[in-house]
Amino acid sequence: MSASATRLRRLASAAVAVTACGGAVLLTPSISSNERASGHPTVESLRQIINDPSAVVPSRTLQESVLIGSKSGPLDILVVGGGATGCGVALDAATRGLRVGLVEREDFSSGTSSRSTKLIHGGVRYLEKAVFGLDYGQLKLVFHALEERKQVIENAPHLCHALPCMTPCFDWFEVVYYWMGLKMYDLVAGRRLLHFSRYYSAQESVELFPTLARKGKGKSLRGTVVYYDGQMNDSRLNVGLACTAALAGAAVLNHAEVVSFLNDEGTQRIIGARIRDNLSGQEFDAYAKVVVNAAGPFCDSVRKMANKDALPMICPSSGVHIVLPDYYSPDGMGLIVPKTKDGRVVFMLPWLGRTIAGTTDSSTSITPLPEPNENEIQFILDAICDYLNIKVRRTDVLSAWSGIRPLAVDPNAKNTESISRDHVVSEEYPGLVTITGGKWTTYRSMAEDAVNAAIKSGKLSPSNECITSNLRLIGGDGWEPSLFTVLAQQYVRMKKSDGGKVVPGVMDTTAAKHLSHAYGTLAERVATIAQNENLGKRLAHGYPYLEAEVAYCARNEYCESAIDFIARRSRLAFLDTDAASHALPRIIEILATEHNWDKSRQKEEMQKAKEFLETFKSSKNAHFYDGKHQ
Repeated sequence: MSASATRLRRLASAAVAVTACGGAVLLTPSISSNERASGHPTVESLRQIINDPSAVVPSRTLQESVLIGSKSGPLDILVVGGGATGCGVALDAATRGLRVGLVEREDFSSGTSSRSTKLIHGGVRYLEKAVFGLDYGQLKLVFHALEERKQVIENAPHLCHALPCMTPCFDWFEVVYYWMGLKMYDLVAGRRLLHFSRYYSAQESVELFPTLARKGKGKSLRGTVVYYDGQMNDSRLNVGLACTAALAGAAVLNHAEVVSFLNDEGTQRIIGARIRDNLSGQEFDAYAKVVVNAAGPFCDSVRKMANKDALPMICPSSGVHIVLPDYYSPDGMGLIVPKTKDGRVVFMLPWLGRTIAGTTDSSTSITPLPEPNENEIQFILDAICDYLNIKVRRTDVLSAWSGIRPLAVDPNAKNTESISRDHVVSEEYPGLVTITGGKWTTYRSMAEDAVNAAIKSGKLSPSNECITSNLRLIGGDGWEPSLFTVLAQQYVRMKKSDGGKVVPGVMDTTAAKHLSHAYGTLAERVATIAQNENLGKRLAHGYPYLEAEVAYCARNEYCESAIDFIARRSRLAFLDTDAASHALPRIIEILATEHNWDKSRQKEEMQKAKEFLETFKSSKNAHFYDGKHQ
């Protein structure tokens, strides 16, 4: 029997033993009585729980009750921040047998972690700096990132994959220079190599990348050097981390904000935090032996709750990206613009059926909802213009967004001559460990370092060492690239027409592949909802997102608002703001059914979502056109 068929049989048999609650199906993974008595399951049991296709994360209400109940017995660790690092810390700590809570002011991945270049990379430009600047620190950074790169891909194979990236060369010196540099990148990767880099002639390059210009800045294309890095669906990976941590026993709570810290009256050590549930308005105290500050760009504001005179650790940098139609790049091949005005590398990559281009690097102020300005969008358009044989138009920009990189300065360092691209772990105030800096690729090892520091600070007693280097995230274990064929063959999409009539639709290849990659082995659950609950209709023309996903995410992924869905559970806001806007009414209608929203709440959700989409400066909402990029 195939792995896919086995999964189907397990889902069917599990359905017999479920308990229905409010329309959602709740399944409790089995833990032995010995494990319950010891307070934590074994490592192997944890893996089984996380990889069980019938497992469902605890409800948000239950998670909040765990945090409230910490007054009678403090948590080991309370994490502040639900980005990649914060959720990574929660997962790492929970899988070591520690009692963990996590709170996030907005939503998991609502900040920097959803606004990345979508690359899992070692840092080619860091290697260049290491070689020419004889900088061993930069070289260590590359070694470390390459070590983690393949691990991230292996732990979430449905959300991550290897992507070839093409570097155009317009003279023979560039061919030799980039070929040698990227061969060195291969060498440094060692056993973690994804694929070998190689040279392609000008003719081969144009066949691989039809929109590549044969002439650039008056020179003829001599060929290209192609190397491999990883690519991911960043916010879905982040949500996967949060849900995996929840299955491992962590109490994770989004839309919950730290208002202040709780201190021991005698020692003044931080022993917890006052938390406000931003959905209900309720406030409560959560107690913990150690608090880990993983708030990304906002970590300084968290530190200042403990010490208003704390020196800044964050030097914020703005990274802007734009999304263009799919014809700008072929599926499965990226393009690198190696030389730009500010010395930065600009990428143009295929992503979820569209083309993503970026990024900029400029100083910025810290704000909850950063917006790209026209100069930055223009910079990216200009950077790719000389390398393409098609007209690059501002009117083609489907979406544009800005993210804030939390570049770190160690507050204990004697000087601040160089801002670290690596991460910093610091405990300046007893009971508060801060982790910041770094990048998406190294989130797992950042989390490991933070948990190690927390264990030392709180004199905690984990049941085992860190196991996250070889821990598949939810939906990843047993996933195969061919899983979409099971969905296509065994499911139909039952669609309710505007007149209320239910009609069957094909689970076409595009929809099946999307579900497989977005949800991994749990895609069959979404397909079941599409088939059995008449939620098989697409949410937006030209995109594979189904109505069933809204219901699934509300029940199983802590999707609490319309913005949560259009920005993080699906990527509609990032791919096409106009399509996201058109899908909003139906998304809100389904969420209202799942969460029992009244008309007032639905109206509020619509208003907030439209204001949110206005910050994504597509051609349709920017109202900006110039002569060059019409």
